[in-house]
Amino acid sequence: MRVAVLSGGRGWHVADLIRAAAEQGHAAEAVDFRTVAAGVGLGQPLAGFDAALVRTMPAGSLEQVVFRMDILHAAAASGVTALNPPRAVETCVDKYLTSARLFAAGLPTPDTHVAQRADDALAAFERLGGDVVVKPVFGSEGRGMVRLTDPETAWRTFHALDRTGQVIYQQRFVRHPGWDLRAFVLGGRVIAAMKRTARGDWRTNVALGGTAERVELARPEAELAVRAAAAVGCPVAGVDLLPGPGGELSVIEVNAVPGWRALAPVSGTDIAAAVVRYLAEEYRP
Repeated sequence: MRVAVLSGGRGWHVADLIRAAAEQGHAAEAVDFRTVAAGVGLGQPLAGFDAALVRTMPAGSLEQVVFRMDILHAAAASGVTALNPPRAVETCVDKYLTSARLFAAGLPTPDTHVAQRADDALAAFERLGGDVVVKPVFGSEGRGMVRLTDPETAWRTFHALDRTGQVIYQQRFVRHPGWDLRAFVLGGRVIAAMKRTARGDWRTNVALGGTAERVELARPEAELAVRAAAAVGCPVAGVDLLPGPGGELSVIEVNAVPGWRALAPVSGTDIAAAVVRYLAEEYRP
């Protein structure tokens, strides 16, 4: 099997997938999303590849991102097996759409409001209890998030976002005990999980200084993670579960291109190998 690993370059995860594919007798190749072209009547995108693993979606203009998704749709329609499938990537790259799908599936997720005008966001800020987390609609690793508890700071933040033409996405802050759970879901089961503990911050992301330790999820936790991945159509997903004041869990995020650089050594699981094996032997889109 010849696999295109779609990304924004040849980073650690891309190299890990190429290594795992070679060990299983497959040929994997890094393909930069930004270099892929397509035509009509001039050949299909990703011609010559049997499958495509979507590793990252590089930042770009709206036209560029839409075109890259078009490429993925066209490649899948031509017979290239795409993991994750295009619809799942489209859903999870958009935090609002992810939240809406989780809510529609009856899963616990924080109250959320998305606005295009500062005045609408300010009204929602009060309805959300005056303690919110503002996030970029498109973003990962906890970057670009800010917690707002002061109306004046909220006014300044929302008007700055409004003036620059950005969507204002805010969620009710969940008062958590300083840790959360990251579950790696593959093919309807959790294959690895870790507990992430914040270090001097309310954000638990390892990329921002949080620490990680292996954890075995209880059955209700694992089932919630699997249901969250299914709600957004992701065979491969990183699901973040956050405990509230009473221990109740909320689904905070579902990532369609989850990383495992911290999770693999902590859990003792060769996640890249598991993903390649699933793609080659089990996945049927």
